[in-house]
Amino acid sequence: MSDTKILPESDIRPDLSHGDGDHERFAHYVKKAKITESAVTGTPVIALCGKVWVPNRDPKKYPVCPECKEIYESMSPGKDGGE
Repeated sequence: MSDTKILPESDIRPDLSHGDGDHERFAHYVKKAKITESAVTGTPVIALCGKVWVPNRDPKKYPVCPECKEIYESMSPGKDGGE
């Protein structure tokens, strides 16, 4: 599972003062290849928990999403579906 990296989330949608809950306060697990693709193309990434966003914040400044962490820890090494 060394091909997954923790990233903070950022949202390119305008702030509508309601956000989408706790997802906004966490760093999420995302596949490294998708991080690179997002950095080059600006396309959104999808976290293990299902959060979709274009990352642009420092993940070290946020706690890890508990849902992403639980999913990641339940995964068997090498059984990530190749995505």
